[in-house]
Amino acid sequence: MSTTSAPVVPVGRPPAVPRRRRRVFALPEVRWAVAATVAFLLGLALDLAGAPAWAWGALYATAYVCGGWEPAWAGLLALRERTLDVDLLMIVAALGAAAIGQPMDGALLIVIFATSGALEALATARTEDSVRGLLDLTPETARRIGANGAEEVVPVAELAVGEVILVRPGERVGADGLVLDGSSDVDEASITGEPLPVAKHAGNQVFAATVNGTGVLRVRVERDASESVIARIVEMVERASRTKAPAQLLIEKIEQRYSVGVVVATLAVFTIPLLWGAELTEALLRAMTFMIVASPCAVVLATMPPLLSAIANAGRHGVLVKSAAVMQQLGEVDSVVVDKTGTLTEGAPRLSALRLLPGTGFTEETVLAWAAAVENNSEHPLAEAVVAAARARGLDLPAVEEFKALPGIGVTGVVGGATITVARPRHAGLVTELEELGETAVVVERDGHPIAVLGIVDQARGDAAEAVAGLTALTGARPALLTGDNARAAERLAGEVGITDVRAGLLPQDKLDIVQEHAERGRKVLAIGDGVNDAPALTAAHVGVAMGRVGSDVALKAADVVVVRDELAAVPAVVSLSRRARRVVAQNLVLAGAFITGLVLWDLIGTLPLPLGVLGHEGSTVLVGLNGLRLLRESAWSR
Repeated sequence: MSTTSAPVVPVGRPPAVPRRRRRVFALPEVRWAVAATVAFLLGLALDLAGAPAWAWGALYATAYVCGGWEPAWAGLLALRERTLDVDLLMIVAALGAAAIGQPMDGALLIVIFATSGALEALATARTEDSVRGLLDLTPETARRIGANGAEEVVPVAELAVGEVILVRPGERVGADGLVLDGSSDVDEASITGEPLPVAKHAGNQVFAATVNGTGVLRVRVERDASESVIARIVEMVERASRTKAPAQLLIEKIEQRYSVGVVVATLAVFTIPLLWGAELTEALLRAMTFMIVASPCAVVLATMPPLLSAIANAGRHGVLVKSAAVMQQLGEVDSVVVDKTGTLTEGAPRLSALRLLPGTGFTEETVLAWAAAVENNSEHPLAEAVVAAARARGLDLPAVEEFKALPGIGVTGVVGGATITVARPRHAGLVTELEELGETAVVVERDGHPIAVLGIVDQARGDAAEAVAGLTALTGARPALLTGDNARAAERLAGEVGITDVRAGLLPQDKLDIVQEHAERGRKVLAIGDGVNDAPALTAAHVGVAMGRVGSDVALKAADVVVVRDELAAVPAVVSLSRRARRVVAQNLVLAGAFITGLVLWDLIGTLPLPLGVLGHEGSTVLVGLNGLRLLRESAWSR
């Protein structure tokens, strides 16, 4: 046994990432396809060189075994379940070719068939690799700070919520958490795709696997390792690779009946010529050729590689599509509804005004501390503005009991025996002045009595106008703005980004009703949001998109698509990618259908040589697979 120890890697340092080539050849489908191809080419060379039959025959047999054992086993398992797998048809055809003295043609069929299977496996693997490689970037250990202030190196998996870790310059952050103190520039490219480091200070959120810059950060762990952003990304991608699009499900449903029809037709092609006096070998050769060219291999491969490749490409650009079905549906949308705060806006609002109502007897600091204490438990971006303002004034936040979130309305909790509510205004007279300035106004109440009005402003995202224009061009209609905010603030923002249809003052149920109204009119609705109050609309829409960087857990789970990168313009880009994928699927189906029809007619009307039938049929299968993999290219992602 070797005594050489593994090299020591500093805590949290970026680990080496395996090269893509190693991952490709780790796929069993690729290894078997390569082995079958090598055996076939060596056998063909010996065959053409006039070597003894045992020499090239053994190599052809090796090609049969290497390329055919997996589909043969899968076909037998399917047959046991009383379903006829197209893979089994190919194996039977190859063995039939060998039985009538055409081992080279059968081996060629096996090799090309194995190659097309490897292409499909490659598309699936690239889908997973596009984001799963992030796991390789997650450090295995972190520096935990104990109660006595001592540092302890522990496995990341052992970190618990509430514990504090130390992140030194150049190290990777070990867990999702909140910066307690320190400042640094953090490279978040592994999560958001942003090329420039992001400044982090006390109160900012950091993510596991991101790289710390030159400063030292103390971070409070806020999520278990299994619940980190990276872990959820990987889970979504793995789930997406296991799903099938409606088009694929339809093809597979038809495939069963079609395969039975091919078997029946093959028997007819074999027996009818015999009844008319044809030779056994000639009839069997024609029947085997028919079985090969009539099999729907290319049709079966037409759908999934393009959709999986599109999912992989979107994943590389920070957009997680949860299933192949969703990738297909994205290209069907013709109507868009979008939330305001945190979606069209930056999601980093600031408190612009605090106005005490007459006769309350409380100071600004007291009211702000109460409001921030309650809002500190909320996930809404407006809450962050209140909490940040309180921290900027150095206020201590009192304890809160009986906290309750009221989606679309506000939050409430008991502070010092009194019920403090921070919510949308019930009476317009309290907030008219602030709303006329285009600010979002919320009212602070104590035991049901208004005591102050807070004004909050949020800026439109830099790419919001670009995203709106892109979605308008793709769907032929301008998006509608759905928000619980006041009409003046919503209209001001809508004017900046190019939206004319504004629905303001909405509750979550109102947003849901609007989405359902669109659907009842036959529209395919794309809903974009980020908060708990958006979750019902995201679920009801044809496709729901959540802005993942600032989005709530509820919205991320409800949505079909998650934009991890904080970039709204990625939404029209992924819709455009979906439409490209749908076009490629259509191209593949036409190509596969044309080849099958042409080769079948050639075999029935004329005399189609078996090698040409194999090359035509399996060649079309490979072409279809390669056409789908085109969507992995960087050029397939465009604005």
